[in-house]
Amino acid sequence: MIILKSDREIAGMKKAGEILAACHREIAKLIKPGISSWEIDQFVENFLLEHGATPEQKGYQGYQYATCASINDEICHGFPRQEPLKDGDIVTVDMVVNYNGYLADSAWSYGVGEISEENKQLLLVTKEALYRGIEQAQVGNRIGDIGYAIQSYAESEGFSVVRNFIGHGIGAVIHEKPDIPHFGIKGKGGRIKEGMVFTIEPMINVGSWDSKMDNNGWTARTIDGKNSAQYEHTIAITKDGPIILTEQEEQ
Repeated sequence: MIILKSDREIAGMKKAGEILAACHREIAKLIKPGISSWEIDQFVENFLLEHGATPEQKGYQGYQYATCASINDEICHGFPRQEPLKDGDIVTVDMVVNYNGYLADSAWSYGVGEISEENKQLLLVTKEALYRGIEQAQVGNRIGDIGYAIQSYAESEGFSVVRNFIGHGIGAVIHEKPDIPHFGIKGKGGRIKEGMVFTIEPMINVGSWDSKMDNNGWTARTIDGKNSAQYEHTIAITKDGPIILTEQEEQ
């Protein structure tokens, strides 16, 4: 069942999103060769606590960390670790913030030091794909319109779209309906309605879209060892268009 959100609930989620966005802006200042994803995770947990919020994914289905930190060929759900990031790495930091019972979810990919031209293009295309998907999140459109916009653009740039992990509704819990695939057919899928709140979070790969799971049961990585990136926002659907609840950049 899809739970439509009231203006009050959307306002509460927007406050959570503002804290999350502020945290990502601070992470961007920390990312450099030598810092570890473990240190970033500790920073995030402290930042949220200082702002009256908590990391919702810590403890979710037994997950032990405030963030997911996915490096290079890791697609998603990478564990924070002590190993320092190296010049040329890319790392995606994903978090869910709980502020007074309202949730917001956003991931952002960062280049570490001087990254390759291929990685620069991967990050640019993935971020652009996110915003192209958001443009289609209009009342009356279909969910397939979002996936089609993302897939057609990413593939036209020579990249692939992960199929095994998708966006999702969010509200009182991290995962609600509807499912939001980042691939699809224009004009197909459920109708987008005012009051929906969901994530759009394309995971884009340099090589094959397929993935494999690590032995930890959480981390997914590319089947061919090539790099992956992800950008994610939580958005609310209004009659005037989508509102990005986790926006951290000047529009």
